Amino acid sequence: MGLVLDSSVLIAAEREKRPVSQLLASLSAEHSETEFLLSSISVMELEHGWHRANTPEAALKRRRYLDEVFAIIPVEPFTREMGALAAKIDAEMRKAGLVIATADLLIGITALHYGYAIGTRNVRHFNMIPGLKVLPL
Repeated sequence: MGLVLDSSVLIAAEREKRPVSQLLASLSAEHSETEFLLSSISVMELEHGWHRANTPEAALKRRRYLDEVFAIIPVEPFTREMGALAAKIDAEMRKAGLVIATADLLIGITALHYGYAIGTRNVRHFNMIPGLKVLPL
């Protein structure tokens, strides 16, 4: 099985000054995962952080980190089929009184689509998606 990385994991790694290659090596060793990917929705979240950097120096560090992330981890597009599944799950959840942030829903749907688990620091949201294997990281 593979692992879709939520942006929360990459943001934490950047703050810890942990190289992407080191992060993936430790995740591979700890969870026996060999395939990693990002949802295109995570790209939006990560790039948003770059645009919000407080100083030019912080922006440059963040840009370099994101360039490393995108060079190492493949990014998969969000497809029509994923959109249909997201709509179905969101409608069912809302009927049950549950609401999940749209970006998290779409990232979780990406993992479901590929049959992958989601690696996240935001377990609460992703645990609400039926059938999604969630790895707290």
